[in-house]
Amino acid sequence: MNFNESVEYIHSLLAFGIKPGLERISKLLDLLDNPQDKLKIVHIAGTNGKGSTSTMISNMLIADGHKTGLFTSPYVIDFCERIQIDGENVSKDIFAECVSEVRGKIEELNKQDIIITEFEAITVSAFLCFLKAECEYVVLEVGLGGRFDATNVVKKPEAVVITSISLDHIAILGDTIEKIAFEKCGIIKENIPVITSSNQTDDAIRVINDTCNNKNCSLIITNPQKAETKEDTIFGTEFMYENSVYKTRLTGNHQLENTVNAIECAKTLRISENAIRQGVENTRMIARMEIIGEKPLIIRDGGHNEGCAEALYNFLTKYNVKNINMLIGLMADKDVEGYVNKIAPLCKSVVTVTPSNPRALNGEELKEIIEKYCDNVIFINNPKEGYKYILSNTGKDETILVCGSFYMMSDIFGE
Repeated sequence: MNFNESVEYIHSLLAFGIKPGLERISKLLDLLDNPQDKLKIVHIAGTNGKGSTSTMISNMLIADGHKTGLFTSPYVIDFCERIQIDGENVSKDIFAECVSEVRGKIEELNKQDIIITEFEAITVSAFLCFLKAECEYVVLEVGLGGRFDATNVVKKPEAVVITSISLDHIAILGDTIEKIAFEKCGIIKENIPVITSSNQTDDAIRVINDTCNNKNCSLIITNPQKAETKEDTIFGTEFMYENSVYKTRLTGNHQLENTVNAIECAKTLRISENAIRQGVENTRMIARMEIIGEKPLIIRDGGHNEGCAEALYNFLTKYNVKNINMLIGLMADKDVEGYVNKIAPLCKSVVTVTPSNPRALNGEELKEIIEKYCDNVIFINNPKEGYKYILSNTGKDETILVCGSFYMMSDIFGE
């Protein structure tokens, strides 16, 4: 298979849906001689902040001289963003080669009526890519939950980070913070360091602490309040933490929390202070409150739940962002009301679109919801056309906010 054929094959498995559980992927990995067991894994779970935290830790390891793989999801522009080696997307040829190898084993399992899902296939292909690249470390972001997530085939990670936990995927993970925290904590294994933030709710902290006690793990509860901001603009932050000064292009209070978690994780891995500082400074996140234009100010931020909306709201109000023309598309199975009731009232105008995904909420339905919070709302079905419209109807002193589903981001900014 070439690269395009391999991506088409991976996407074809989406038809089998999301099926939490480790039995299928374990059988597939057995057929491939368990590549994940030959890698040092740093495992990251949580509701929000996984991508930023994972990327920072990866960059710290790279700066410290370790060949490092990074597995994240979803992608924004290029499918290979999900699998990175030393900060670069995996080559299309290597990816296609690994998917071809995985496909052969999947077809063997199909004959036994064992059906592999899309995410399982991507995860296994990533492990093969990292092994072929001779990575020493892999920073592995959980896809959904933790306990039954496909990435949880790791037997003993070097460290685990639990980022901010909030209500999300409640139909699968549970309808309380305690239940969701329990699922996230499923990646915690015996006798490993676990890092989380004091900003977690009391319910989440209690579950994390109990899990660590049961598994004889050392729990590091970080304190983001110790990060003393020295300079803070919409384009980045300089802060002091534990007598060291760090510069980050990531903005917002939630990113200080993610950064402090990453710093403390790096310390448990014995990464040098210089490499930690360099890793923080080198981190840039696509579509995470990312500034991609200045006149007009253009911000793109992927997110779909109430926690993401809260972080975006805090960002927009903190930096007094005005005259906002918003382009938005969301998935139907997300907390749409919880997201838009925070952001839409800040907007001067809104364009709703329909992302190209079977789970997408039709932009016309989204328009009806947003009209409760903003008077000037129009619907343009195609995301690219919606973006062209908003570009041509926004003045130089105004703001364009592209927010919502990562699938929509891919529709607009992808190749």
